[in-house]
Amino acid sequence: MTYRFKVQRSMFKVPRRVGSAMASTSAIFLLFAIPQSLPAADKLIGIHSARVLSQSMPWVATEAGLFKKYNLDFDLVFIASSPSVTAAMLGGDAEISLGGGEGPIRAYVQGASDFVFIAGFKNVLTHSILARPDIRRPADLKGKRVGINRVGSNPHYFAVQALRRSGIDPTEVNFIQSGGAPETLAALLAGGLDAASLNPPADAQALARGLHYVIYGPDLRLPYAATVFFTRRSLVAKRQPVVGQFLKAMAEAGKIIHTDKEFVYKVMGKYLRLSDRKVLDAAYNGEVKVLETKLQMNDDGFQSILDEVSRVDPRAKKIKPQDLVDRRFLDEMEKSGFFDKLWGKG
Repeated sequence: MTYRFKVQRSMFKVPRRVGSAMASTSAIFLLFAIPQSLPAADKLIGIHSARVLSQSMPWVATEAGLFKKYNLDFDLVFIASSPSVTAAMLGGDAEISLGGGEGPIRAYVQGASDFVFIAGFKNVLTHSILARPDIRRPADLKGKRVGINRVGSNPHYFAVQALRRSGIDPTEVNFIQSGGAPETLAALLAGGLDAASLNPPADAQALARGLHYVIYGPDLRLPYAATVFFTRRSLVAKRQPVVGQFLKAMAEAGKIIHTDKEFVYKVMGKYLRLSDRKVLDAAYNGEVKVLETKLQMNDDGFQSILDEVSRVDPRAKKIKPQDLVDRRFLDEMEKSGFFDKLWGKG
């Protein structure tokens, strides 16, 4: 199967920081008198697939000045759902992606072996299925319209697995591809859906509007490559230092997410236009406890996806999680003492 998807810049593009334009005449003279110049920032284009805490590292890095620190000129594009992100990456429209692992793994199984995972931030799912008050038990979801963003997305995978664990055949549910989390929540509140697979902060927003949990996902702790960075092996070969600098920026942003809640709230408020403290608390507290501190990837999460893909494509049975990953950047940060220094252990 061949995918093509042309990236369009969105209003959620990471803004560049702009310094003061004011300078004295003498400073300008000195600037032109000195032949040396700072090296141009390395350009990278990235994609993320959900406006959630676990994918907020580029936002945090921007607001904390980390891209400037690591001499990176990074543009972030939002594309809802992992399959669409995969199509954009296959089309060469971006160099690195942050999101769910199912789309790129399906592409890898189909022959896109240039794809490779290089870091992770979330290795379990924290979605839940929420519904109207009259839908109280998982069995009540049979025949109902359940929003899932896109087929192959994290919400879809969670819904399928959670229903199976509840003894329900997923084919008994009408899955509706409802767009991103904001669109899914809006459709649910408007009555266009009977239930939806949502994760923080959308689930907290739904609760505040009178909906309730039918299946509470965090308790299931389903292993899954929920938030991972993937790129192309050919890009790593050509731009290894740049990719390494990018992941250092992400590691520092991850540390901020774990340790500076108030800063994170300001970032989430800016990019999500979310100011309700109760919703922010619910989103943060529900997610941060499962986020990685050293960008680790979990083989169990990749294997879960491979097992699911193998139901429709037997080629997935021949692939091991180790075939999908390149741990060189994580190993280098560990061996060099970067992580120890970052977390105050060095």
